Amino acid sequence: MDKNWAYLMSRLAIGLSFFGHGLVRLPKLANFSHWMTGQFSKSFLPEVLVIPFSYILPFAEFIAGTLIILGLFTRQGLLLAGLISLMLIFGTTLIENWEALPSQLIHVAFLSVLLAYLPLNSYAVDHIIKK
Repeated sequence: MDKNWAYLMSRLAIGLSFFGHGLVRLPKLANFSHWMTGQFSKSFLPEVLVIPFSYILPFAEFIAGTLIILGLFTRQGLLLAGLISLMLIFGTTLIENWEALPSQLIHVAFLSVLLAYLPLNSYAVDHIIKK
């Protein structure tokens, strides 16, 4: 039983991180997009890719975080969060923002462990639906 509680705490921690990232960016979406476009202005990524990504990212983070927190479609939420993290790692390396990289790698590590131990996801909406 303690393993199930440990899984829940880890799932909530990573879920809250993604949820919070999305939540604080949604009300200031245009400003966030402008900031991100500025960050990538010296990279080889064209604005035509950066701008849509900057508008989609907060919604994706918010949705992934919500799913992970609730334990609803947990596997899909973790995979979405992993995809987001991998894209952010790629972008981070392109602009040489090495200070942000450890945090992103920690997120991927958490997500990987949670995926590997998904059978411990007992305290979740998914578990209730399966019954």
